[in-house]
Amino acid sequence: MLQQIKLQGRELDYILKISSRARRLRLTIYGDGRLVLTQPRFLSRRFAEDFLREKAAWILARLDKAKESMSPLDSGLSGADLRADYLAKKADAYEFARTRLEHFNKFYNFAYQKISIRNPRTRWGSCSRKGNLNFSYRLLDLTPEAADYIIVHELCHLAQFNHSPRFWRLVSRTIPDYDERRRSLRNKIR
Repeated sequence: MLQQIKLQGRELDYILKISSRARRLRLTIYGDGRLVLTQPRFLSRRFAEDFLREKAAWILARLDKAKESMSPLDSGLSGADLRADYLAKKADAYEFARTRLEHFNKFYNFAYQKISIRNPRTRWGSCSRKGNLNFSYRLLDLTPEAADYIIVHELCHLAQFNHSPRFWRLVSRTIPDYDERRRSLRNKIR
């Protein structure tokens, strides 16, 4: 159940889970800023809140750090808004990914099966062993250089399903500055 508490002058929402199996309080702070407190059934809510107040400085520092390092994939939109954003951009993202794949595959000439546009929380793209290529619809929010890097990265996994030196040599054939683009993308995620 969703609860609120004031810690060092800040109103915080947290999810309280009461568990008959838990033997002690457990506090979890997720990367997206969710705060979950699991409380054994035999402890009082007052005890749990005292625990949160005692750990206030640590909790606030962790929440601030989570907020700073939030990925661009974690847009901060609510579930309904995120779904609406995804549905509004999905077709454009598919067309973008298809066009860029065709462009780069003129050079590589790899066989792939299906292109899918998804709404993952932590990945820009992926390649399955069956040859399916999946991309986040948020490719549209990246610079063209960063988006091209992701497209080529997943395309090259069709030939090298790893991150070996051979894989990176394949990527560098069309994206010679892949390391710089990769670094800039990583800085956006962290």
